[in-house]
This record gives sequence, structure tokens and C-alpha cells, in this order.
Amino acid sequence: MFKKIDIVCITLSTPILIGIYEDKKLINTIECSEKSSEALPKIFQSFLATYEIKKIFYANGPGSFMAIKIAYIFLKSLSILKDIPLFATDAFYFNKNQPIKAIGKLFFVKISSEIKTQKLEIAPQSSFKLPDVLDYSEFTNITVPSYGIGAV
Repeated sequence: MFKKIDIVCITLSTPILIGIYEDKKLINTIECSEKSSEALPKIFQSFLATYEIKKIFYANGPGSFMAIKIAYIFLKSLSILKDIPLFATDAFYFNKNQPIKAIGKLFFVKISSEIKTQKLEIAPQSSFKLPDVLDYSEFTNITVPSYGIGAV
């Protein structure tokens, strides 16, 4: 019998972060510098052979358009094929609400619950981090990508 886990994916930038959670507690972290399209199939093939995945959570944006699209298509397909519930939240949950690089000097910022772009002259140092304890209330079953701005 496989150990029952939840998976959290942050694929918006390099490195990709994947968290394995048991009873909402982080038990293992995978950090990968490969592209999402190459890394996700390999990582999940290993997970499916080792664990029973109860739920999948991911950061649905804002961030890299391509990374968001790849993660969504892969995770949504896996969710449907394996009947695993998929949930999403914005990337600010994983970086303590710091600005996220958009394009040029534009950054995504979250003011109250609204995500906007703002021009910043000095790029803030920001990185994503998996929480030690997963808060299900921060996620929704509305999992479509949140790009923040229109495609360029």
C-alpha cells in the first residue's frame, strides 16, 4: 500500500519546486533546473509509482506564460486521467507577497486581493518557497491560469 500524499508545484521560474506533503506537512522537496515540459513527466512518473496522490496544488500565476501553460495542461490532464483533484492559488502565496517579474521593469504586485503591474526601477530580490504546512483554505478549485497581463 502506497503512502498517501499531496503534491505542490511551483513551476513559474527556475528552479521548479515540488513539495510532497503528508497530513499537510512538508516531508520532501524536489528542486529541478530543467524546463517544466521535461521535468514534470519524469517527476510525476516517479511519484505515481511510489505514492498515492490525494490532491495536487499549483501556483497558477502570475509568472512565465509558457511555464504556467505547461504546468496547467500537464496537471489538469493528470487530474482528469487519474481522478486526482487539482487546486490552485496565486504565486504570491509562495513568496510572502513580494513583487514578481513581468517584463522589462514591470512587476506583478498584489494589493489587497487584486493583482496589478507596477513599474519598479530597482528589481526586488524575491524567491518562491514551499510552505512547511499546507493551508488548504488558500487554494481554490478554479485552476485556470492567471497570467496577470495579456499575452505579448
